[in-house]
Amino acid sequence: MKIQFATKQMTVPERVYSHAEHRINELDPFFRGTPEAAVVFGAEDGKAVVELTIFAGSTIFRVVEKTSDMMVSIDAAVSSVRRQLRENYARLPKEVNADAFEKETDEVTFIPELNRFDAPAYQVVRLKNFSFGNMTVQEAILQMNLIGHAFFAFRNEEKDGAFSVVYRRNDGGYGVLVDID
Repeated sequence: MKIQFATKQMTVPERVYSHAEHRINELDPFFRGTPEAAVVFGAEDGKAVVELTIFAGSTIFRVVEKTSDMMVSIDAAVSSVRRQLRENYARLPKEVNADAFEKETDEVTFIPELNRFDAPAYQVVRLKNFSFGNMTVQEAILQMNLIGHAFFAFRNEEKDGAFSVVYRRNDGGYGVLVDID
């Protein structure tokens, strides 16, 4: 597995990188092809934070774990990915299209500014370029849950490629928005 490490304003000892690499490589047999992993180490409110994102073909797995120790956070992140794989094992092979997603490309950060009336301007803090793949609503809900987001945009295979968004409702269900043009 190809692994990229990053840190957020902290120094991480080499033994942490070695431990993370060893534990994440344990997941390699669960994936077809050569998956890529991105690991971000950080600290928040006195806790060790590990953000683990795995790009496996067209499917993205993402977990964030916060504990009192970096090694424990790494172990928890790997366990969370294993849990996601186990919970969705039956759905992944038959419901996820191989070419459903493309990786994000350029990312731009804008610095918010005030307009001339001193009212806060709308703040765009992140821009993602994304190629929307054709998939069913069920596949989109699965992908949304795997990356841990509250919504997910896609091209609706059941509606002739219409731009659609699935979202998690407050009552625990899911909703779908479909472009009619």
